Amino acid sequence: MINHEFGKTTEKHLRGVHKDLSDVMRKALKLSPVDFGISEGLRNQKRQLELLASGKSLTSKSRHLTGHAVDIFAVINGSVSWEFKHYQTIATAVFKAAKDLSVDVEWGGDWTEIKDGVHFQLSRKMYPE
Repeated sequence: MINHEFGKTTEKHLRGVHKDLSDVMRKALKLSPVDFGISEGLRNQKRQLELLASGKSLTSKSRHLTGHAVDIFAVINGSVSWEFKHYQTIATAVFKAAKDLSVDVEWGGDWTEIKDGVHFQLSRKMYPE
């Protein structure tokens, strides 16, 4: 059974995230057959540089730094899963929610350089820095 509201930890991780992206993620949770939470939203430069150095990010100019991105985790039968198929299912719900709310969202799972299935961000076109 999916809880259609985020828990306290996810809500804490949404602090500082652009309202439009937070709204999309909350609506997507209601639409998604796969439960998920937010593992990271707004990020400071020190954290970004740590992720860059460890190879977990390809940029020092992440949309996380401005509150324009979130990373999620899928919950399957009460446990976190990193299987890409679950993130594809969640992405479908995120894109539907974004369309319903007229918000332009991009998914890291669509990228060619690195498949970042946990990453969603507001487009630079609609939401410049």
